[in-house]
Amino acid sequence: MKLFKLIFSLLFIIGLLTGCGSNSGKSIRNPLDILDQELINVPIYTIILFDMEIKGSIFKTYRHQYKVISEVDEQVSNEITEWFEVSKQFFRLNEKNMGMELASKKDGGVSKSVSPAGYSNYIGNSRYGEWRSHSGGSFWSFYGRYAMFNAMFNVFSNPARRSYYNDYRSNYSNTGRSYFGPKTASGRNYYGTYSDNTMKSRKNSSRWVKSSSFANKMYSGGNKSTRSGSRYNSSSSYRSRSGGFGK
Repeated sequence: MKLFKLIFSLLFIIGLLTGCGSNSGKSIRNPLDILDQELINVPIYTIILFDMEIKGSIFKTYRHQYKVISEVDEQVSNEITEWFEVSKQFFRLNEKNMGMELASKKDGGVSKSVSPAGYSNYIGNSRYGEWRSHSGGSFWSFYGRYAMFNAMFNVFSNPARRSYYNDYRSNYSNTGRSYFGPKTASGRNYYGTYSDNTMKSRKNSSRWVKSSSFANKMYSGGNKSTRSGSRYNSSSSYRSRSGGFGK
């Protein structure tokens, strides 16, 4: 009888931890919807998955941080948001999309189609730049007055090739599938979490907590600490920490 009670108690505890060990049972609002409401009067914006992390061991919390590029009357602003708690499902859905656009707005319409950064509103748009031939290929080049987009979208370190852009537009745009581009010489994708560019440019990113559900670590080496509620200080950010998104 004692053995039965012990087994029952253990099963109860395991069930409790399984049910409460993540935020899967919570009703968590999609942060993209929250940002859309905060940006409702902004005619053009791009939301990029800037960082992600899992906090806790048994009781896990899944979090995202976003880069928001917005444009009002040709004035461009660039801000990194505070951390948002996200559902486990939404986190898993986007675990390969770091550095990618998760949402964008133009001409009054909001899209939540995942694409490489800048593809929705800026790259390929003749208002901001043009395709130029170089070394046998065609690459996107922003006009001088929009040179800041080179840094915002990492175009200098990760050039936007016309062939990749055309492949995305023809085969991936509005399909619900993420476009990571072709494999590079290192065997990694050209875009996304595991791309060479993301691993280099975001080497100080918060890390995922290692668990059996991840086949790979996001990075090797670097700072192992996580940043709880930290903020990236961008000189072009138009909101202070006290007035930033997600407050």
